[in-house]
Amino acid sequence: MNSDAASPPGGPENQTEAGTSGADRFAVADAQTPYSTPRWHQIFPVLTDAEIDRINRFGAIHSYAAGEFLYRAGGMSPGMFVLLSGTIRYTARDGLGHRRLLRSQAKRGEFTSDVGMLSGKPGLVDAEVIEDVVALVISPEKLRALMIGEAELGERIMRALILRRVAAIERGQGAVLVGPPDNERLLALQHFLQRNAYPHMTLDESGADAVALLERMTPRRDDMPLVVCPDGTVLRNPDDGQLASCLGLVPEFDPGHVYDVAIVGAGPAGLAAAVYAASEGLSVAVFDCRAPGGQAGTSARIENYLGFPTGISGQALAGRAFNQAQKFGAHIAIPVEVKGLHCSAYPLEVGLAGSQRVAARTVVVASGAEYRRPAVNGLGRFEGHGVYYWATSIEARLCRSETVLLVGGGNSAGQAIVFLASHAAHVHVLVRGQDLEHSMSRYLIERIASLPNVTIHMGSEITALEGDERLESVHYRRREGGIESLKTHHLFLFIGADPNTKWLRTSGVSLDPRGFVLTDTDLGTRASGPTLPLHTSVDGVFAIGDVRSGSTKRVAGAVGEGAAVVAQIHRFLAMKRADTATRSMHV
Repeated sequence: MNSDAASPPGGPENQTEAGTSGADRFAVADAQTPYSTPRWHQIFPVLTDAEIDRINRFGAIHSYAAGEFLYRAGGMSPGMFVLLSGTIRYTARDGLGHRRLLRSQAKRGEFTSDVGMLSGKPGLVDAEVIEDVVALVISPEKLRALMIGEAELGERIMRALILRRVAAIERGQGAVLVGPPDNERLLALQHFLQRNAYPHMTLDESGADAVALLERMTPRRDDMPLVVCPDGTVLRNPDDGQLASCLGLVPEFDPGHVYDVAIVGAGPAGLAAAVYAASEGLSVAVFDCRAPGGQAGTSARIENYLGFPTGISGQALAGRAFNQAQKFGAHIAIPVEVKGLHCSAYPLEVGLAGSQRVAARTVVVASGAEYRRPAVNGLGRFEGHGVYYWATSIEARLCRSETVLLVGGGNSAGQAIVFLASHAAHVHVLVRGQDLEHSMSRYLIERIASLPNVTIHMGSEITALEGDERLESVHYRRREGGIESLKTHHLFLFIGADPNTKWLRTSGVSLDPRGFVLTDTDLGTRASGPTLPLHTSVDGVFAIGDVRSGSTKRVAGAVGEGAAVVAQIHRFLAMKRADTATRSMHV
């Protein structure tokens, strides 16, 4: 995902580059100068000749003639280009036929790409050679090595790549989504792209640009939403996997490669394990069917996580960890669904959708938990049409200045209440218990108490939902008796979660009665070898985070287990090597 865009939206409108016409004309509203973009020198640093000499060993010098493209939007790039001479022009284009001049590079020492280059993702922009170019080309693998081998330079480059992706997201220069604002599939796709930090824009089907596009595509109603990928490919009502495939987000796996560690789940626990394992030289594969961050990734603000006194959103925390894991070389596959774990032979095998298997010497179960759904008739009919399991900026836009109802009394519910109260007219909260003291942190209780547009209904639980095409009202029962109702189009459910362990049922991994994974902490001393507290009943399989029986269900606890499991993996692998050596001697 190479992107050299960095300024926020705005600027003069309806301008075109002089001397162009027809299909070659493009807007220059986003053309950038050092005076138009905050933090310009961090986003577009220029490497000195001495610094170029230091990184020369990581790349190879290539020449390109005027008119060539180093890479195109939606296409693959061979790596990061460090300009030695010549001029490169960057333009963005979208499925609506718009092209925008972003900027030109002509200074020796400027470089291309954004943070997606670390994992070899497709470009977001066109990089065209205007004057013959000589460049140092650094492949994704070598770029990761540069980050480690040249720490000071690596920090500057990493910061620039991350800031360029942030700017591309602000501009919305990637995929184009078209559909009615409350379409369930559209909301799901928005969530997928937002949580995976992929730039995109969403158009209401009644808008002028959307109407023009729909006239060309002539979609049926069940084709909605439409998605136009950066390379021009049009998808009709795609699922997450189809969209990810079109955008080039799903990596390929070498069927002959055996990873040291395969981690199932990219929540805080899984990402922590990936960072620590990869930074210690282990080869790591990470799988998740949705996005980095797990349930924590949907939190509007986490304020009690060590080191962030002003708080941090779950998505921002997950994004930092995701980039960190990529920096150290972890192979992260999202969205990829894990269907099973095969433990009958060694190495172990993780079974993926589509019958593909990935081999690993150890497997870390970090698959977290799935949102719990209350036993209310008709609930599924309103999911995506008024019933939500997280509260992000997407839902906040839908319920702005309206009355909303939230069910739940834990920390996730508390964070959502505080966030929604700044957007909704009023937030009603149903809590089954008689107080919040035993389920919610004190700082959240005090903050909620200070919000004038929040009403807490203790000892209450929902009984029924009403509505036709969308949710209209919610009925709930109070503990002291009687049924009451509240008119609302928006119901948020934060009533806990169940372990995501269905994929383990044929693996032999022991689970507790509620489906959480049992580890040596609960199983007792193993028959042979030292006890590894996070090891499961199956050799080489570990469990961490919310999916583990007895875990603390806190982000910090999950991260701690992610770090701790790596030391235990090293011990397990050392024992395996010793056993292999002993058997070889006897043979």
